[in-house]
Amino acid sequence: MNYINELKGLLKTNIRDYGMYIALIVIMITFQFLTNGLFMSSRNISNLLDSAGYIAVLAVGVMLVIVIRHIDLSIGFLAGFLGAIAAILLMQYGLPVYIVIPIILVLGICAGGITGFLVAKVGIPAFVATLAGWLIYRGAILLATEKTGTIIVDNDAFNAIGNGYIPSIAEVGGLHLLSLIIGALGIIFYIYSAISNRKNKIKYEFEVVSKPIFVLQLLFVSAIMAYITWLLAGYNGFSWTVIIILLVVFVYHFITTKTVVGRHIYAVGSNPEAAHLTGINVSKITFLVFGSMGMLSALSGILFTARLQSATTTAGTLFELDAIAAAFVGGVSAAGGVGKVTGAVIGAIVMATLTNGMNLMGVGIAPQYMIRGGVLALAVIFDVMTRKQKA
Repeated sequence: MNYINELKGLLKTNIRDYGMYIALIVIMITFQFLTNGLFMSSRNISNLLDSAGYIAVLAVGVMLVIVIRHIDLSIGFLAGFLGAIAAILLMQYGLPVYIVIPIILVLGICAGGITGFLVAKVGIPAFVATLAGWLIYRGAILLATEKTGTIIVDNDAFNAIGNGYIPSIAEVGGLHLLSLIIGALGIIFYIYSAISNRKNKIKYEFEVVSKPIFVLQLLFVSAIMAYITWLLAGYNGFSWTVIIILLVVFVYHFITTKTVVGRHIYAVGSNPEAAHLTGINVSKITFLVFGSMGMLSALSGILFTARLQSATTTAGTLFELDAIAAAFVGGVSAAGGVGKVTGAVIGAIVMATLTNGMNLMGVGIAPQYMIRGGVLALAVIFDVMTRKQKA
């Protein structure tokens, strides 16, 4: 009985962290029943994750921007524009993929750096600076694609980024062996990290959950990871898009939780004035976050262009709104200072799950927008209510 009470208390205390996972599971189970088992098929889950890729990458970047109490409206058309530039470099200039990708990422960092300079040094409000970027990059896409309207990308190596899968060493019972190995390594790494973090907390006398509850957490998360791995291994295995998402999550989770820069980002978001007084260079942090946002916009543009195998005049439309919605659904606080990388990605998957499930059910586009808007409103209401309870 004590363990049940502890579990209830844990859920109540960490409802912001666990709420999105519970919501995702409920939504997926609901669609599984409503689509007569079609939703949780290996093919559909693989397509769902691939379709969420470019928004998930953007959501990670915009989550950090919101954490430091800013916003970036330019990221959608920046992604579309840089995707078009990638297509031009590949098809019109014949540059190889391994040259094009670094160029696009550097261009993204430069674009984000310009925004960061305007916000941090010049003092222009982020909303205005990024709205200007929104207009500029929208025009830039139209200029880049004005000759043909659509630039077809006929490059197998590049297109594999958005549509390809990691190679298979062999198949075991019809399952993709390399994907099984990666999934198993992921589970081992998660368990090792969780145990290591628990030991450090105990060492420095921080409060931790009881051992049975901790073991239950490990088993629950490991079971979900194993199930997703099994589903994907039953189709074509992990796609390159999923691998890229995992790498982005790993790198940014490490930066935000294990580095001085990460701690400074959250300090600036919690209280910029106090952060400045403690010696943190707020302008530098702002510059870094917007530069990072630009790089992730470039990566998003690469993923989207590779998935479509073309660059179009409408690429990037509403990407920024989808990414911002994903960040809020994933638990980032409108007040700043609160948000997790994993939460932003889960938020993107929640939004993609809603779209995917409703498409399978044949729901019209108008109700889809209304339902997704309702989910976003609920996420923000949830944020406000949890902050009031803690106050």
